[in-house]
Amino acid sequence: QVQLVESGGGLVQPGGSLRLSCAASGFTFSTYAMRWYRQAPGKERGLVASITSAGDSTNYGNSVKGRFTISRDNAKNTVYLQMNSLKPEDTAVYYCNTYDYRDFKKYDYWGQGTQVTVSS
Repeated sequence: QVQLVESGGGLVQPGGSLRLSCAASGFTFSTYAMRWYRQAPGKERGLVASITSAGDSTNYGNSVKGRFTISRDNAKNTVYLQMNSLKPEDTAVYYCNTYDYRDFKKYDYWGQGTQVTVSS
């Protein structure tokens, strides 16, 4: 079955950096687009960044453009989120996601999340 395991979260000061990793298993990773979402307390889960299966195209939410970079290593079945110039408003639980369609129904797959706290 699909498994997504995030790691790399933690406490960082404003202006600092973190790199999140998401190790994938149970599916052919190189054929799936991947996404990072985040959810802050009291807010809805929102899309942070996405990357195509080949890694040749990426998209970012407006609030992270120019600061975050999504990448992937298909040989290691891992997707990354490099986060620079972190701000307190980046504090959230970050989730790795992929999806597929079976019988015309969309199925989303999520990791357990990793906490990122930006605070001095």
